[in-house]
Amino acid sequence: MSHQLIVRSPDLKQLRDEGFEIEVKGGYLLIHQIPYVNSSREICRGTLVCELNLVSDTQTAPPQNHVNYFIGDHPCNNDGTLITAIRHTSQNQVLGEGITVNHSFSNKPPAGYPDYYQKMTRYISIISDQAISIDKSVTPRTFKVIPDNDDESVLQYMDTNSSRANIYPVNSKLIGHKVAIIGLGGTGSYILDLASKTWVSEIHLYDGDYFCQHNAFRAPGAPDGDLLNKRLKKVDYLASIYSNMHKNIIPHDYFIHEENINELDAMNFVFISVDKDPARKSLIEYLLKKTIPFIDVGIGVTLVEDSLIGSVRVTTATKDKNDHLNKRISSGSIENDEYASNIQIADLNCLNASLAVIKWKKILGLYQDLKKEHHSTYSINVGKLNNEDFTV
Repeated sequence: MSHQLIVRSPDLKQLRDEGFEIEVKGGYLLIHQIPYVNSSREICRGTLVCELNLVSDTQTAPPQNHVNYFIGDHPCNNDGTLITAIRHTSQNQVLGEGITVNHSFSNKPPAGYPDYYQKMTRYISIISDQAISIDKSVTPRTFKVIPDNDDESVLQYMDTNSSRANIYPVNSKLIGHKVAIIGLGGTGSYILDLASKTWVSEIHLYDGDYFCQHNAFRAPGAPDGDLLNKRLKKVDYLASIYSNMHKNIIPHDYFIHEENINELDAMNFVFISVDKDPARKSLIEYLLKKTIPFIDVGIGVTLVEDSLIGSVRVTTATKDKNDHLNKRISSGSIENDEYASNIQIADLNCLNASLAVIKWKKILGLYQDLKKEHHSTYSINVGKLNNEDFTV
């Protein structure tokens, strides 16, 4: 399928965005799974085929004629009689590229068809309305998953969400970008969930721990008990899930230490989601030396009487702004860390990750960033987000 042709042709893009199962093959536009009624008044599915007229390899021109082809039985009215409004010829015909059609249709409006959206939806309406009149649940809009066969794409299937929102140029800012997530506990796993839905080129996961039962209550998804009993490493478990969406999720089932920290040199950005201050301190010192931008996240929650209070923190460091780190991030021992109580709740982990990923996207220009804050804290009991440490 020519992905660029569909994205850059408003008529084809509208067909796909509205859920029609379209394919471009050998100079023809195919729309699959069109419901129709056969002569026995049964609801069947066929394929509508149309010759494409192109301005270039990446853009359609107006259709040259009003003829369409069909693969399947001849569509009928809901009483089993042939639909004469489109009837033309019925004979098997090989169009090429493995496309063999059974019928050709003709339905020409006075002014012709201005584009392929108008042409194809006109025929679909004539054919499918008869099936819908028998069964209201029938629809030609399948919204079927479309595999992404582009060798350069990092996604397993096409990002039709970006297509529908017309934000391809914005998301393309992530192409070629490599990120590392260090620590795949609650917040780190949610960072992965969000990052896997982007066009970032590689996502590297670093964690030496196993995915245990308590992790299931603060990570995205719902693993079953049998899976938990397998004692998979966190990175392996999460990579197996998110590789269904992103092609380049690379698990490293070990902790970062002095002997392997140089693996981070290849990264364009690093998310630090660890619960031990000494490890955090070493990572920060190394990344600052290598001028690799990063975000450090943290949750500080305590139990007061019968309620939880605390805050969610996102601290950012870039080449141009990192003089605030000493006052924002603890470098002491775990005993003195606000994270020591290790109270984590899935919604707070999710919020922590969301704020971190939003800030990352702001740095890369996907979101507008007017303030350029480098430290944010959300206070739970007052519901307030404080932004500080702005770039001058």
